[in-house]
Amino acid sequence: MNLDFDKLGGLLPAIIQDNVTGKVLMLGFMNEEAFKKTEAIGKVTFYSRTRQCLWTKGETSGNFLNVVSMRVDCDNDTLLIKVNPVGPVCHTGADTCWDEENKADFSSLQFIEDAVLASGKQVATDSPLASKSAQLVDWMRSLSADGLSMKEVIAFLAAQYGTK
Repeated sequence: MNLDFDKLGGLLPAIIQDNVTGKVLMLGFMNEEAFKKTEAIGKVTFYSRTRQCLWTKGETSGNFLNVVSMRVDCDNDTLLIKVNPVGPVCHTGADTCWDEENKADFSSLQFIEDAVLASGKQVATDSPLASKSAQLVDWMRSLSADGLSMKEVIAFLAAQYGTK
């Protein structure tokens, strides 16, 4: 990875995103040493601008950010780090530094519900397809209302329909 640490005085913004839910959890800064340590240990390490030292997220709380992947933006001056967090991320105890719950947002699945409803309208109401469409819509609504994670949704759908 070719990173440009010169633009911001030796630091890069590091956007931390949950690998499963897609939620942005926090923003931190890395210098070159923090980046190298993150690569080496697989846990996100930042450079504290206040204390002017490295700190690995979770070293005191146990709420580590386990690295899944790291990508650099088109200008080589910002990182997107996908993680599997262990516990809440914010020092306040919140799931994110924006005081949001770290749950998958099922609103992006609206297009599936729309397609299912549309296909259900195109078949006779007594056909098996219409019945399955209605069941799928009901399941999607209940899963979303229960706040299940994306992994749980995938496991549920795999159990219902197989993994072909």
